[in-house]
Amino acid sequence: MNDKLIIIGASGHGKVIADIAVKNGYHDIVFLDDNETIKTCAGYPVVGKTSDAISLYGDKIVAIGDARIRKEIQSKLSNVVTLIHPQAIISRRVEIGMGSVVMAGAVINSDTIIGKGVIVNTGSSIDHDCCMGDFSHISVGAHVAGTVSIGNSSWIGAGATVINNVNICGECMIGAGTVVINNIEESGTYIGVPAKRIEK
Repeated sequence: MNDKLIIIGASGHGKVIADIAVKNGYHDIVFLDDNETIKTCAGYPVVGKTSDAISLYGDKIVAIGDARIRKEIQSKLSNVVTLIHPQAIISRRVEIGMGSVVMAGAVINSDTIIGKGVIVNTGSSIDHDCCMGDFSHISVGAHVAGTVSIGNSSWIGAGATVINNVNICGECMIGAGTVVINNIEESGTYIGVPAKRIEK
C-alpha cells in the first residue's frame, strides 16, 4: 500500500471513499475529475482529469457510480485498491475483487464472492453464498438474501430486497424499494412489489 491515493471522480460517492481511505491509513489523497470547475472535494485537491490517472503515481480507486464508466476507467489502471470501512461486518470467508468498496454498516456473510469494481453501499447487506458480478452496485439499505447471483454491472436500488435463491442477469436496474422474488433473465429496469420490467 502506498501512502498516496488517487480517487477518480470528485462526487458525493468520492467523498465517502475519501473518508474510508483515511480510516485505511491514507494521508495523501487527491481527486481527478473531468469537470474543470471542481477544484476540491472533501477538502482534498482535484489535480487533473480522469485520463491523468494512468500516468500518476499512487494507489487508485474509481469513485463513479455509472458501471460502464467505472469499468472503462478501471480496466486501464494499475495499482487499483479495494477499500473497506472498518465498521463493515465481513465474514472471513468472503472474497472481494480489486477496485471494490464496502461502506460503513454493510454486512457480507460467509462464502460470498464480490467481483471487481463493486460498490456495497452504506447499511446494505449481502447474505451467505452470494455472487456479486463485476461492477455491480448494492445501494444504500438494500438487502440481498442468501444464495443470490447478481450479474455484471447490475444495480440494486436503495432499500430494494432480493429474496433467497434468485438470479439476476447482468445490466439490470432494480428500482428503489423493489422486491425481487423471481429470477430475472432479461436486462432492463425493474420496479415494484414484486419486481416487473418497465417496457420501453
